[in-house]
Amino acid sequence: MENTSFNHCNLPPWVIASRHFNDNPQPLEIQGVRQANRFLFEKLEALPSPEERALVFNDYMSVKFQLHQWQSQSTDTARKSIKNSYLRFLRGWMMDSNSVEGAVLKGWVESRMGLPPTFHKIRIPGIHGEEYMIFAMDRTRGSARTNAINSQLDLLYEYGQYELARRYPEKRLLTLYRGTFDAGEHDVLENMGKRQQLVRLNNLSSFTSEEERAWEFGFTVWEVQVPLSKVFFYNDLLPNSIMKGEGEYMVIGGEYQVRVVPCTV
Repeated sequence: MENTSFNHCNLPPWVIASRHFNDNPQPLEIQGVRQANRFLFEKLEALPSPEERALVFNDYMSVKFQLHQWQSQSTDTARKSIKNSYLRFLRGWMMDSNSVEGAVLKGWVESRMGLPPTFHKIRIPGIHGEEYMIFAMDRTRGSARTNAINSQLDLLYEYGQYELARRYPEKRLLTLYRGTFDAGEHDVLENMGKRQQLVRLNNLSSFTSEEERAWEFGFTVWEVQVPLSKVFFYNDLLPNSIMKGEGEYMVIGGEYQVRVVPCTV
């Protein structure tokens, strides 16, 4: 699957997607987001509690994107456009990653990181085929439902990266697990020995921090070392998270070395 030729990130798409990036992770930054919202990050720096920081972030998002004013809009379209915030898209992903909301999130990764999806309802072999158009139509429908959704997701990603850096100041990688009923939806690029493979993941995929939980989602479970900079969202980033209790992480894709976890049952 080819990468797009441009992105809005500090590194080019081919670097972000490569196996070598995961061996030597580097910070990823959406261009201009932290600078444009420096007041928020300066305020977060002074707060010792992640719960306090999350509340400040929620309030900031509500004011910046007028999310609290949806009822005052004069038309149904305008009300829905503001009411359908980034939280609606996270909920949609949780219910079905192949939904319209899932297409919007995959579209954000493609726009910002330069990594197109390899799966949305069906395999997507390239960006010029009919399969890609199915994804593109869902992304367009979803994006029309809300106000400045990509800008909302930009800030959500940068906030998540800020929190991960404070939570794990000495870490660059997290051990995460992915269960799948159809491992064939991913491209196996190389068999690297007993239970070791190099695979190309979809541009956005769900993982969990709990191995036992991963078995609930498939007959095949992979253990993966994920760079913190490739974590788009995780379950307890926000208060009263919609993903609370699942240990879920939404991970930006590319080439990953995976270990196939043996079933012990």
